[in-house]
Amino acid sequence: MTGIGLKLRLGLLTVAFGVLSACTAQYSSHGYVPLEEDLQQVVVGVDTRASVEDLIGVPTISGMANESGYYYIESNVRNFAYRAPEEISREVLAISFDSAGVVSNIERYGLEDGMIVPISRRVTDSSAGDISFIRKLFGNIGGFSAEDLVGASR
Repeated sequence: MTGIGLKLRLGLLTVAFGVLSACTAQYSSHGYVPLEEDLQQVVVGVDTRASVEDLIGVPTISGMANESGYYYIESNVRNFAYRAPEEISREVLAISFDSAGVVSNIERYGLEDGMIVPISRRVTDSSAGDISFIRKLFGNIGGFSAEDLVGASR
């Protein structure tokens, strides 16, 4: 076999290996849910918000309305080639508190427990972001009057 034929085969083999490796699924994990051993330390009716944070960590999300609870969320996502990412598992640990701030309930939920609820954050949209820098710069041209210029020179 000649040197050129060997290089061509080696190049084709490299390209084939690259194409095949791009077709493998990539997995990523997001968030945090405490281990069951750590969760056993939390006592319903005894522990408070502060002690829960000390024992198992700060929650992913806390209840917005009347400080109702702590939520620890972990999800696993599979990315495969050109397909959209697919969430393959989600676990939510919900710790509820009573009006005095004492733990009243601990529950675990997963994708199999019901509908997928997308976690999103609310961001106030400002209309200033729609105007480009150049447009803002040139928008000021012509906004001056002769009185503005005369008043500035005094």
